Amino acid sequence: MTGSANTPGTDLDAVLGVRVALRHRIGERDGRPLFTDAVGTLSDGGAGTVVVQTRKGAVRVAREAVVAVRAVPPAPPRRASWSAVSRLESLCADAWPALVDEPLGAWRLRAADGFTGRANSCLAIGDPGLPIPAALAAVEEFAAAHEGVPARLQTPVGSRWSTAAQHAGWVLDDGHEAGSEVAVLVADLTLLTGSDGRVPVSLTARATSTWWEFGVGAEPTRAQRHVLDPGPAGPPTVFGLATVFAGQEPLGAVRGALVEDHLHLSRLDISPAARRSGVGTALTAAVARWGLARGARWAVLQVALDNTGARRFYERLGCTEHHRYHYLVPAPLTRRDASPPPGPHA
Repeated sequence: MTGSANTPGTDLDAVLGVRVALRHRIGERDGRPLFTDAVGTLSDGGAGTVVVQTRKGAVRVAREAVVAVRAVPPAPPRRASWSAVSRLESLCADAWPALVDEPLGAWRLRAADGFTGRANSCLAIGDPGLPIPAALAAVEEFAAAHEGVPARLQTPVGSRWSTAAQHAGWVLDDGHEAGSEVAVLVADLTLLTGSDGRVPVSLTARATSTWWEFGVGAEPTRAQRHVLDPGPAGPPTVFGLATVFAGQEPLGAVRGALVEDHLHLSRLDISPAARRSGVGTALTAAVARWGLARGARWAVLQVALDNTGARRFYERLGCTEHHRYHYLVPAPLTRRDASPPPGPHA
């Protein structure tokens, strides 16, 4: 470590905003000084102090007590608990209500006339209440009974539910147009509210004809209306349109849905001519402020892994990856194991 109590603040100011290991005095025993270390992101605490944001919380240290400090590499990301993953997946499902949503134990069988994979798949989290082979058979039976719905699981990557389904012969849905693997991103909602206001954004509680035309490209189908604008039967929603002048073609659109303490962001779409001009940031900021005013604390959204442009955009705003999910489908009969190992009840 570098730095000393004889030059307080010199090295500290040079490493503000980065992750550090900081040694400081905490007292003395038998005439000898006692020291301890704090590891985390360093910030100025004011009044002659600095703050180290550690994984256990903030540690405030007097600058004159610091004896050494050095920059250290970023901490490896901590994997979210499966209970946290399950809760977030459930909230996202509530924000994207399918026409049909039937329980299979803790699993959710969903159908919406084929509109989006999320609304036309079985959300496999928790205990289905059946042995996994029987639960998977129920998923196939549900799909067969609903036109336009394939036998498909949406399940967190690396979860025991995903592992059990793959042991039973289910494979990655490589043919899914929107992407077979998806990153679920989260952020403190206050990080998304920054915008210079140059792009006017109008918010409405129901989707207007202009929003439908831009966001869907046509008159919405029954399923699209139910999923995106369910009205009083669904979560509180907001629809944003960005325009420069009244009556002009929109520059972009977005949808937000309030589910408990989370704001679910979706359908962010920007006109090709307006990209990289602050439209996406303005739309996101307007909806984030709407969510904050209604008690939301966090933003959550889903982005296909191969949509690198969208992922970079949200990362610049402060979003981080919480977990991933993927879509699994039954393998062709020629690829299935004749006697797959039984899966757990999950």
